[in-house]
Amino acid sequence: MNAAELRDKTPDELRDQLVALKKEAFNLRFQQATGQLENTARMGVVRKDVARVKTILNQKAASAAE
Repeated sequence: MNAAELRDKTPDELRDQLVALKKEAFNLRFQQATGQLENTARMGVVRKDVARVKTILNQKAASAAE
């Protein structure tokens, strides 16, 4: 996902996506701890997606506060 796609979403949709990404990150960490994780690169992708969503949410909140 890229930032342009995220900017088109509403804050509620972004929060829902953030919850889904955090669940996925938890599951990936669990798989890694048990030795079942096959695609280790996915962890980095999910972490960056979480950061992207949080950044867009903060930008939307800042622009709404002005």
